Amino acid sequence: MIIPWQEIDPETLNNLIEHFVLREGTDYGERELSMDEKVSRVRQQLERGEAVIVYSELHETVDIKLRRHLG
Repeated sequence: MIIPWQEIDPETLNNLIEHFVLREGTDYGERELSMDEKVSRVRQQLERGEAVIVYSELHETVDIKLRRHLG
């Protein structure tokens, strides 16, 4: 189930994005980005609709996924 990011408390959303960034260890290009820059990029992806927040009832987990990777 997709949870609209706008309906999540701002502090909770920020914590969720930070947890995602730390867990993913995503490659952001040639130079290393600060945590704030990484969080900002994920937030922008959410705002543009490129990424979504997904809740799994089965696993009782919340995750951030790229919309194009949803099946």
